[in-house]
Amino acid sequence: MKAFLDWLSTLSPWLEIPIIIGVFLLAVGVLLFFIEIAPRAGRMYTVIRLAACVLFPLAILWILQSYWWAILAAGALGLLFFWLDYRSKQGAGYLFQLVGFLAPALILLLIGLVFPVIQTFGQSMFNAAGNRFVGLDNFIWIFTQPQGIRTVVNTIVWVLVAPVVSTVIGLVYAYFIDKTRGEKIYKILVFLPMAISFVGASIIWRFMYTARPADAEQIGFVNQILVWLGGSPVPFLQVEPWNTLFLIIVFVWIYTGFAMVVLSAAIKGVPAEQLEAAELDGANAFERFMNVVVPGIRASIVVVLTTIAIASMKIFDIVRTMTAGANNTSVLANEMYSQFRSFEAGRSAAYAVVLFVLVLPLVIYNARQLKAQREVR
Repeated sequence: MKAFLDWLSTLSPWLEIPIIIGVFLLAVGVLLFFIEIAPRAGRMYTVIRLAACVLFPLAILWILQSYWWAILAAGALGLLFFWLDYRSKQGAGYLFQLVGFLAPALILLLIGLVFPVIQTFGQSMFNAAGNRFVGLDNFIWIFTQPQGIRTVVNTIVWVLVAPVVSTVIGLVYAYFIDKTRGEKIYKILVFLPMAISFVGASIIWRFMYTARPADAEQIGFVNQILVWLGGSPVPFLQVEPWNTLFLIIVFVWIYTGFAMVVLSAAIKGVPAEQLEAAELDGANAFERFMNVVVPGIRASIVVVLTTIAIASMKIFDIVRTMTAGANNTSVLANEMYSQFRSFEAGRSAAYAVVLFVLVLPLVIYNARQLKAQREVR
């Protein structure tokens, strides 16, 4: 592939354009082959599938300049796929089409997720140099020294506070602006922070939290307001333990828009007849909200909560940009990076494993909720 790109860069732009278009059309043709030709019955299509099962892996491996034995293995694998496809009871081409679509995703999943997880678990059992097995010593170190315990506690605080606050604000906002005049503009204003990266938002809020001496001109917006009200500037990012909550505010500012958009769509799906019936029964606006709207969008609320909880548990950008973990604001992801920069690969991997173990139940629960929603539909 590298040789092809190097060769392409030596050509005239007038030649590069048709070649790139030709490669694109070839990719479209391969996709159409999997969709239209592969599933068809008949001797001719069987022969085409046989040729494709052998030639596609051979061509790909040849382009990647792999070893000959790998090319032969790919050909044998193609023959195996063809045999399985031929014996498939789902119809000609079914298994071939299934493998053709799933194989790239499964390979990427194996290379990008499964193998790194196994490697990280193994690395967490070794010392910094990776040449001596230490067992659970890295995990014991995390949970026996004050900084490690504080890091885990901070992460738990993020998971408990950030999702709840973001979801509550987003839900209330979505309910009260639903079907109001200018609804789209109000939603855009709240959703805009989602368009900003965590690093960009962190820089903005770091300036807003900036504190200068009381007799100097304030450049931080929040401290300027405090001065206008007769107060003194506050170094928000240095005041423990409240500095963690001030970091969480940045996260809430970003993710409230996400919660608002998802829950607003769910609210519009609540049957109007139920709200009208509750109103006729004498329920006020708050009672209709708590007894009709909230139960009607419970599944969406759970999905939003778990999604934001997963994001808050893996938070890194905000903490790293605003405090770098100073003043006891570090979280698991930031400490993992810090240990890696300090050439403590074993401890860094141990932090990654702890983070993985904490995130995994939320991911499984979220997946089950999404599955339950699909079944209801």
